[in-house]
Amino acid sequence: MTQLWKNQAFTIAHADDGKFEGAGLRPFFEYRQLGIAEATQGKFGAHVIRAVPGMESPGAWHSHELDFQLVYVTKGWVVFEYEGQGEHILREGSCVLQPPGIKHREVRHSDDMELIEIISPAEFDTKDEDAPA
Repeated sequence: MTQLWKNQAFTIAHADDGKFEGAGLRPFFEYRQLGIAEATQGKFGAHVIRAVPGMESPGAWHSHELDFQLVYVTKGWVVFEYEGQGEHILREGSCVLQPPGIKHREVRHSDDMELIEIISPAEFDTKDEDAPA
């Protein structure tokens, strides 16, 4: 039985134990779950996302129905475009807080791109959007 402290369980995720899977929101990325969703009973989620070499983003506008989304790039670079904010190149060490519901799209990325995404809640809906006016 898992012991809980204030509705959270202790968890550790090691890179050499983790597996990247293609079963995620975007087919041009692979995802490695960090066990946060299970440890927080779905209140938070965290995963490492890496590019699938040779695959490009279609650049589709979308938004997410969530309370919190933070992206921190650990390797390579990625270009995001945000409603009212324009395009931004995020590179190793860059961090962005994407406000709930902001329209955005992933424009392009390096083949070696990796990032960490922290979200709340762990499960959320994504909605296709028209390009901002």
